[in-house]
Amino acid sequence: MTPPTHPPFDAAVGAALAARPDDVVTTLAPDQIAGLRARAVPPVLEDVAAGARRTLTWHAAPGPDGDVRVALLRPDVEGAVPVLLHLHGGGLIAGTVSDDVAAAAQAGPGWAVASVDYRLAPEHPYPAAVEDAYAALVWLTDHAAALGLDAERVVVTGISAGGGLAAALALLARDRGGPAPAGQLLVCPMLDDRNDSASGHQMAGVGTWDRTANATAWAAYLGEAAGGPATPPYASAARATSLGGLPPAYVDVGSAETFRDECVQYAARIWTDGGDAELHVWPGGCHGFDGLVPDAPVSRDARHARARWLARLLDRLTPAPDMTSAGP
Repeated sequence: MTPPTHPPFDAAVGAALAARPDDVVTTLAPDQIAGLRARAVPPVLEDVAAGARRTLTWHAAPGPDGDVRVALLRPDVEGAVPVLLHLHGGGLIAGTVSDDVAAAAQAGPGWAVASVDYRLAPEHPYPAAVEDAYAALVWLTDHAAALGLDAERVVVTGISAGGGLAAALALLARDRGGPAPAGQLLVCPMLDDRNDSASGHQMAGVGTWDRTANATAWAAYLGEAAGGPATPPYASAARATSLGGLPPAYVDVGSAETFRDECVQYAARIWTDGGDAELHVWPGGCHGFDGLVPDAPVSRDARHARARWLARLLDRLTPAPDMTSAGP
């Protein structure tokens, strides 16, 4: 028997992949984008908010080409709360403002979640998505006090394409001198349009979201420039010449997925450039494994690790009490 040429899947992940082939996207051609969108069933955001014990309100952030819708889910507590600026997954070509919000809310108990309804490719190619995300970040920080949010404790986050957008947003905010996020929580982020990593080749045709699907998505977003020498870092964060001066980063990825090597390299480059990053490579995880098999031990561990990182980050952002006026 020929051994597999890729790392083994976690037992629960492998069983789910075998039992539910229609629930995952492995390869994807350009003419299949419309079908991918049509068969999606997005969560009902009102139900997500109720389940997360948060109040849902809708807002409009002024963007470069019109208003950008933002869904805000805020805990019913007094005072300014920290907020996750959430960017949904979907390869930059699919997905909705409702997607992945429940996972973001679970990662940050006590945090608000602001989900951005950014524009999708190919109808809206680069820089539409990242400019929408930047507009939402500026609006959110400018109006934080009125919304009951803490402008000093905004963490940008996303899954897959949303994680890549969050990384690009952190770079754009740094280079424009815009609002500085307090952190970046990047879950299996889509970071490199060159699409030529060892893990990408290793996982071709297996698992979820292989390099064929990845090429389709990047081509929709960047057109003929995808994979070429002139891709800007605000489209593909791995293209940045320096990853210094960025907010603390959390990067996680599965060992058996296309994005493994680009995520590992991104965290390593942050360290090389003097930055703060925490990296987790979950053994046996395919792309998006914790959404595919949420009750698997590896999925529970991944969600717990994200929540613990956010809690530690919040501790670092909370000023120490002033003891100078304390009595004897």
